[in-house]
Amino acid sequence: MICQNDIASLKTDINEMIGQKIIVKGSLGRCKSFEKEATIEKAYPNIFVIKYEENERNVTYSYTDVLTRTVEVDVFDGNGYSPLIPPATTENKKQVV
Repeated sequence: MICQNDIASLKTDINEMIGQKIIVKGSLGRCKSFEKEATIEKAYPNIFVIKYEENERNVTYSYTDVLTRTVEVDVFDGNGYSPLIPPATTENKKQVV
């Protein structure tokens, strides 16, 4: 479940990364996916704008797109790319009978 604190934290993180290089990964359906380099251009209250490197096209995504992993964002930290949101961990839960 997504909390308001998660969204606020992501907004702050993305606001601090304006102008930074990223890689955006997502699904196009029917086992097709994409992975493109981009730059974070602007951040607004409900969406953020990125500009793809290859065709200079602006695209908007909502913060919930990132939190629900509809798109994955990897941020360039100077040495390489690291995920904006760490991968989900699965916990083994014991069932109580």
